[in-house]
Amino acid sequence: MGIRRKTTKATRMRLYAASQYLNLSTEKELGLQIPFDVYLQDPLVAEEDPRYGFNDGSKDKGLFVRWEPGLADGPTSARFAIVDYNGDTGKLLPMAKWNERKEKFLDSQGEVIDRDNLESMQFHQVNVWATVQRTLDFFEQGQGLGRRIPWGFEGNRLIVVPHAGYGKNAFYDRRSKSLQFYYFDHEGQRVYTCLSADIIHHELGHAILDGIRPHFIESTSVQTGAFHEFVGDLSAILLLLRNNRFRRLLVEDTDGDLAGAAHLASIAEQFGSTVKGEPYLRTALNKKKMSSVAGRREPHLVSEVMTGAMFDILLSFAKHFIEDRKRTAPQAFWHAIERMQRTAIQPLDLLPPVDVTFRDYALAVLRADELSNPTDPHGHFERMAKVFVEREILDAEDAAALREPRYLYDRLHTAVFHDVDDLSRSRAAAYRFLDDNRKQLLIPADHDVIVADLYDANKLTRQGSRLPRQIILVYLWRESLMLEGERFGKLAGNKTSMLCGGTLVFDQNGAVVSWFRKPGTRVNGETHGKAGKEELAEGEERRDRILDNIADNVRRGRIGVALESERGMLGTRMPPLTMREDDGALRFEITPHLSLAEVHEESKGGPRWEISS
Repeated sequence: MGIRRKTTKATRMRLYAASQYLNLSTEKELGLQIPFDVYLQDPLVAEEDPRYGFNDGSKDKGLFVRWEPGLADGPTSARFAIVDYNGDTGKLLPMAKWNERKEKFLDSQGEVIDRDNLESMQFHQVNVWATVQRTLDFFEQGQGLGRRIPWGFEGNRLIVVPHAGYGKNAFYDRRSKSLQFYYFDHEGQRVYTCLSADIIHHELGHAILDGIRPHFIESTSVQTGAFHEFVGDLSAILLLLRNNRFRRLLVEDTDGDLAGAAHLASIAEQFGSTVKGEPYLRTALNKKKMSSVAGRREPHLVSEVMTGAMFDILLSFAKHFIEDRKRTAPQAFWHAIERMQRTAIQPLDLLPPVDVTFRDYALAVLRADELSNPTDPHGHFERMAKVFVEREILDAEDAAALREPRYLYDRLHTAVFHDVDDLSRSRAAAYRFLDDNRKQLLIPADHDVIVADLYDANKLTRQGSRLPRQIILVYLWRESLMLEGERFGKLAGNKTSMLCGGTLVFDQNGAVVSWFRKPGTRVNGETHGKAGKEELAEGEERRDRILDNIADNVRRGRIGVALESERGMLGTRMPPLTMREDDGALRFEITPHLSLAEVHEESKGGPRWEISS
């Protein structure tokens, strides 16, 4: 650590430029990684068991965050800006001050912000900032998506509001480009959601998924909303398990039995216990199947099926490393979570652009595993497929079909060749590829197809070697729908739209290695045969399901207009679906946020939001 203290800013700038070629331990030694004290999980866990208090038990370590040239007061970095504005009081709290010489943030009194300065509001600011920095890096590194992730809004900095106001909530809001964390009182104690690592990971998971697939928000599907919640909870679990200290304590406390690790599976300990009266908000230790949540409209409840499934897969990985590979429990947990990062995060690039379902994700997980591990010597594919079938996310035919050479992608033979390097250079070039191959891609001839995203990814294998370069092309179009009949209430007679499209993944040679799509009710007029008929049938099912979802939400009073100001959504109670008018048509959007109110009230019919005439 002596080298780190002697590193000047000018030297660090030069090292920073070469950081992509350095490993983590070297970065730490050279001062490119700076430690910060943050809560490992949340204050309640720290109080009940101090061993689980902070990110590292020793005073000279903590949560390491990569240094960057623009690090400034706030904290402010390239991707995040802490703006501590309280909407209830109308006050802007003093910001944490960055001291380059000390490599620390200071509070408003000039004191260093660390675990000995917990009462300072600036500690809250640094705690949430350091946590979101590390979480984004977890998704972007090669074991994850292998690329920079944009936000789902115009701009490059996500605003983080540690003390947005009084209430039992926290949420991501695209319109105000922010994560907002609230606080409340319970039994004489003030609870700050910005101090819970689980809640921070969860809410940033919403923002990250919104950047990866921004059109997921424009959906009426319960499963799409539930998938947002699943990604939030999965982020909390995976980030917690990445912590060396936590895993070591976990092994000690459970004798190597991960299935008994309540600390790991519980999400948002303090928030759950104070609001719900139980030691968790949601848990991954569950046996729920799709049939268990049939007819339920609350995304948080439905999400537990997929969270439980991925936790089962994590346990199966750990068991494999212990029983088949003869690893010790600590070694097995490390290998399991390392593999789980690739297994859970890398498939996000394969997902369709709209209306994602649990089935889509399960198939993407299996396809991504084939791409990175084609020989599968240890049987991971079958292990994962078995879990998805048991949870009723897939049926046996789904997993078998994925092994067939014609499934999803090999049936695609384009009519007009485009060099993959040319295609990847611009959205205009990608559009020409789509337009020239409308018939083969089953895109209607009379609809304007949009290139929603185009990017490269350089993912890593377990050994740290690069997988073949992936070029991902995301495209979509809109089909108009009419809301006709009494079942739509005050919305009857309005027009809305159904988003359709697909995600094509090419390898570096231009071969299509994955093709997930959501069809409409029309295909290219010249398309004939089985593929076209299947596409039409699925598109008609999608249309009917979307209309049924809208009617059901109208009946239940689950659609409203979000109350907003220049700061975005206000208050802690938001309708599950919001509605806005765009170019003469209604658009419905899910509102991903962390709240227990709807869970409690669903059995009573749920809260209702009135739609103005």
